Amino acid sequence: MTGDVLNIGDLARETETKAETIRYYERIGLLSAPARTSGNYRTYAEADIMRLSFIRRARALGFSVGQIRTLLELNHQKDQSCEQVDAIAREHLAEVDRKLAGLTALRAELSTLIEQCSLRSIRECRIIEALAISM
Repeated sequence: MTGDVLNIGDLARETETKAETIRYYERIGLLSAPARTSGNYRTYAEADIMRLSFIRRARALGFSVGQIRTLLELNHQKDQSCEQVDAIAREHLAEVDRKLAGLTALRAELSTLIEQCSLRSIRECRIIEALAISM
């Protein structure tokens, strides 16, 4: 689609992004306000496809909106050291590791409860009993 002007539906299809999400990214400043036609329709160009694809990939990797905003700003500083990008990625990886540790602990706790279940009556159900402790 090089050189073509796209409407929001085209951009949505090209990047597999919902139009509502595109408008949201515009509202929060991740995407620039688009040019408008005389009929006030949004128009987009190849650069918008590239930027939105960058945002989508970063979101798929779990980066926060704030982190993506910083990464987009750094992306325009081609001659700068990538130290800050590396720091953002390492910080995000540490958060992923913390979440994995939490999920691993949660899994172990649930597994233990399930193993203790006698499959008899609810009155004897260890899962219900464990949940009711906090009541």
